[in-house]
Amino acid sequence: MRFSLLPAAAFLLFAGSSLAQVEGPVNTQILVQVDSKAEQIPPLADITMKVNGKEEPLTGWSPIPPNGVQIALLIDDGLRESVGRELPALKSFVNGLPPGTQIFIGYMRNGTVVAAQPFTTDHAAAAANFRLPLGSAGVSASPYFCLSEFVKHWPTDTRSGARFVMMITNGVDPYNGSTSVMNQDSPYVQEAITDAQRAGVSVSSIYYADAGFRGGRGSFSGQSYLSQTGDDTGGRAYYQGVGSPVSLAPLLAQFQHSISETFVASFTANASGNKLVEVKAESKLKGVKLHTAKMVRPGNMETSAAE
Repeated sequence: MRFSLLPAAAFLLFAGSSLAQVEGPVNTQILVQVDSKAEQIPPLADITMKVNGKEEPLTGWSPIPPNGVQIALLIDDGLRESVGRELPALKSFVNGLPPGTQIFIGYMRNGTVVAAQPFTTDHAAAAANFRLPLGSAGVSASPYFCLSEFVKHWPTDTRSGARFVMMITNGVDPYNGSTSVMNQDSPYVQEAITDAQRAGVSVSSIYYADAGFRGGRGSFSGQSYLSQTGDDTGGRAYYQGVGSPVSLAPLLAQFQHSISETFVASFTANASGNKLVEVKAESKLKGVKLHTAKMVRPGNMETSAAE
């Protein structure tokens, strides 16, 4: 099944959000991952949220239930065929998701996403739809083109929820030219980040080599872009050295654990058309760090997750 553009009415940019441009103070929600050395979960009173540098009081702070989660697993169709040995780990990850969590499986190809499995809570059925990537160099065109296309037209379902992407890709943007250390400012990567922030999607990734790029410079470039994407959208970039990971299993487990430690923070943000605002979340508790997207669109709502 090919993921393709549908009429605008068939899509929902974010659960409970309006497609129309709004002005003035509006209720807004954002995903916040809690990283606590003491496994403390900070209460609402111990969290500060700054919007465009100004502190805004939180009006809500709640965990995401498993049935309030949507995960899109996007696999680069240009990965080396050695990733085939990781199919059992991918199937195990999907089969091990909590009941009620929705999973989408797609392959990044030619600047878009080809759906192998639309969103479903039938994890066994979804796990049966993994296949080997095509293994052709550059077949994704750019994983960031694919990411932009997907998050801007997130497929709707009977139920929406907190949105997470896991990309398995080498992260290289071939359209930005050289992978030199001196050429790490891609407008296409930044556009994908902005599109994900606007749609309220947390983007994580696992670095895996593809059939084309070889050597340390390509690894550096790809991992650098993936780290930038994760940092700016509230996700994480997972990799082991400059090569493909020995196993995807522990990295997928870390990703699933990070989702279980993600909360929804509610606050008021001042909307001006469709502009994004800068946000920063901090905890007053020692040893607790909060990780979230750097920008959010005022009015984005995680209604399913907050119920």
